[in-house]
Amino acid sequence: MPVARYCLVALDCPDPPALAGFYKALLGGTVEKYDDDWYDLYTPDGNRIAFQRAPDHRPPQWPRADANSQQLHLDLTVEDMAEAESEALALGAMPLDLDDKDGQRGFRVYADPAGHPFCLCRA
Repeated sequence: MPVARYCLVALDCPDPPALAGFYKALLGGTVEKYDDDWYDLYTPDGNRIAFQRAPDHRPPQWPRADANSQQLHLDLTVEDMAEAESEALALGAMPLDLDDKDGQRGFRVYADPAGHPFCLCRA
């Protein structure tokens, strides 16, 4: 019997409503404000991502670096890589590693507007 149940992933960031809006545009769903320092995104598939204000937030480095590791990243499945990439970049994502070996690798790496790495992965 498990000890706990999964609840959410919380991302530290300097601007919770802005980052929640980025992920809402990327994933869909609804954003709910808990207070000025905490926003939740409830995705259409029932998952929850939280965004917590961290005024001194330092984005993780990609690729990993000893002084500031990536800490975590999100994998997001997409049907059309080119279309998803175009939309993610238009929303403010930053490319980190787009060399998917002509589709053989199956994913590309980006950073959200606060610098957190995430991957767009082929379905």
